[in-house]
Amino acid sequence: MIRNLTAVLIAAMLSFTALAQDAPRTIEMKVDGLVCAFCAQGISKKLGKMDATAEVFVSLENGLVAVVPKPGQDLADPVLREALTEAGYTVQAIERKAETLDALRARLKVKP
Repeated sequence: MIRNLTAVLIAAMLSFTALAQDAPRTIEMKVDGLVCAFCAQGISKKLGKMDATAEVFVSLENGLVAVVPKPGQDLADPVLREALTEAGYTVQAIERKAETLDALRARLKVKP
């Protein structure tokens, strides 16, 4: 009985660990209207002021804004969309990925 319970607990812990590792770490948004460094700076500042934001990355070349939430926190899609829309941009898509910003930068071939 104890052996079965131990096996079940270990399996549950491994499943939870796998789920936690696959949890989205970066919120990527395709954004229209990004044309200059001033745009990138304004977006970084606006999104960076949100309590749940840990880090913001803006790629003008790719029309991409990425946000990393603080551990244990989240940024709702409507909140992000509203913030960017109020700033004068059009959000085409929002996608959550199990990827770090470093991996995103490497994928886009952007130097940190």
